[in-house]
This record gives sequence, C-alpha cells and structure tokens, in this order.
Amino acid sequence: MTTSDILPPWPQVPACYGWLSLDRRGGWRLRGEPVEHGGLLAFLNHNYRSDGGDWFVQNGPQRVFVSLAYTPLVLRLQTDGRITTHTGADAGAARTVHVDDEGNVLVLTEAGIGLVDDRDLPDFIGECRLADGEPAEVEAVLAGEGVSWRGLPLRAIARAEVAGHYRFRPDPQA
Repeated sequence: MTTSDILPPWPQVPACYGWLSLDRRGGWRLRGEPVEHGGLLAFLNHNYRSDGGDWFVQNGPQRVFVSLAYTPLVLRLQTDGRITTHTGADAGAARTVHVDDEGNVLVLTEAGIGLVDDRDLPDFIGECRLADGEPAEVEAVLAGEGVSWRGLPLRAIARAEVAGHYRFRPDPQA
C-alpha cells in the first residue's frame, strides 16, 4: 500500500497569475504591496520553485506563478564568501558571471541564475581583478572585459537576452 492509496488526490484548482511578484532586491510583493508578515515570507521562501521555465510558489494543490522584476533569484554575497539566494538558501558555487548593458551583475550558481543585490555591488566590485591581479575600477567592471571575479571572467550580456539564454519566463501567463 502506498501513500497515494490512502490519501485522496488533490483537488483540481486553477493556477494563479498576476498576484505574486519578486522585486530586484528579492522582496516578495502580493498585488504590488510588499509582503512583511514573517510567516508568509517563510512560506513563500520555502515553497518557491521552478518547472523548468516558470517560477512559482506551490500552495497546496495550487501553483501561484511569480512575475520577476529581472531574474528568478536575487543573490546576496555573504561576508564568509558564500552566496545565498533571496530565500536564504545557499546558492552554491558561482559558474559564470555577467555584466549586462545596464550595469547589472548576474551570476549563474548551482541554484540558477541570479541578479546580485545592488546593496552588494561595492563588495562585488572590491573582489574584481584585472588580468595583472590589480583591483578593477568600476568602469572596467561595467565594460565586462579583462576583469575577473573570484577567478571567473566577467562576460557581457544584453539584458534583453538574459531570460532566453537562461530559459525562464519573467512574466508567466496562463
């Protein structure tokens, strides 16, 4: 006997679109208003996932799809060198680093692609190095060439190409 033999199936409920969003700093918004309730924040962070293209919060049998201000993850640089996501999860090792045409920094981690929280950009730039090992100036980082971060070369990418390149939909629709 399996669990599915004992428990009734979940009811069929429609997916929810346009209610939940993620801002550029990793803040949840419900119908445009910031979510501040600790219990709700914990629930959203715990149940946030992807089906391979769309990002959503699993709410029992219902999927509440998330509109993204940019990327599905917002990354935070920790003082011990770790990278965490806006949900508080460890993002794992960095694999690729991009600077887009608007000066945003994106890092592909084991958890997925994420925008570096703008409050962490000074620390990010402080870790950037030129080919000769000297610290990189902001202008060199923004140019995205000849600069590395934690041993990974910075690569330029157009903001308009990020979602397609990393295969996610910023604004899921029914």
